[in-house]
Amino acid sequence: MLILDATQTASRLPFDKLIDAIAKMFSDGCTVPLRHNHSIECGPDEELGTLLLMPAWQRGGRIGIKTVSVFPANRRRSLPGLHSTFVLLDATTGVPLSMLDGDVITSRRTAAASALAARFLSRPDSENLLVVGSGRVGSLVPDAYAAVRPISKIAVWDINASAARQMVENLNERGFSAELAEDLERAARQADIVSCATLSTAPIVKGSWLRPGTHLDLIGGFTPTMRESDDDCFVATLVFVDTEEALMKAGDLLSPMQSGVFDKAMTRATLAQLCRGEHPGRRDREEITVFKAVGTALEDLAAASLAYDAVPHA
Repeated sequence: MLILDATQTASRLPFDKLIDAIAKMFSDGCTVPLRHNHSIECGPDEELGTLLLMPAWQRGGRIGIKTVSVFPANRRRSLPGLHSTFVLLDATTGVPLSMLDGDVITSRRTAAASALAARFLSRPDSENLLVVGSGRVGSLVPDAYAAVRPISKIAVWDINASAARQMVENLNERGFSAELAEDLERAARQADIVSCATLSTAPIVKGSWLRPGTHLDLIGGFTPTMRESDDDCFVATLVFVDTEEALMKAGDLLSPMQSGVFDKAMTRATLAQLCRGEHPGRRDREEITVFKAVGTALEDLAAASLAYDAVPHA
């Protein structure tokens, strides 16, 4: 069985190819059971972690199984909040093919799926990107978006200003034009695209900040208790989701549903419908579009297969 560490996995997942691989997988389709989601008691004061089990497979193709542990309190321990592993198997024989770094699979496919959605939902001339959250996924968002839009200016905000400042320095060293967003509201009002990649449990971005033509990307929260946006973000906006599972599990959607400002029937399309051409996505320059993602094992399988196929096999 082929084993790929973090560096090897990442090197085989360039964003241009990864975005196209995920688009093809959404278009072709695969079997994706609902993920298993378990709460884990992990510390004092009723501190909880989350264990996710995410399988997916294509008939005659591959099977993928990812385990994910999400422990938000790890920030206090100077550890990443998310860890995962990924196993790839042959779907015809069940033979294990590869074990890959699940953290890399998760972070890169999350950023890639975000950029894929933006290819349909953001204005083609979008140049100003605001990234909210400077963690593992947030740090990859600029590279992913640069593969689909002419990004020329990046602002970064994080509740930990020093972490945001470090991300800005790294981006500038790599040739981007980046700056620290000291005033989040001001940065959001100036952005063409606002991409949130946090583990927040309270709204960060307000709908009143979004100017006409903005694309709001919400990719951090994936449970009913996690929030990155307030309810106003779903008033007079066009809402899209990665999968229908988002309508069942995302706090960003459940809250406006409960308050009555949004109904799941108002959802315009899933990412699969966009990739299959069943919905055009953005229709004019003035629309405010919102994309809410909770992640799907389909994306993991696409990423793992791309990485595996990039390696010569005997």
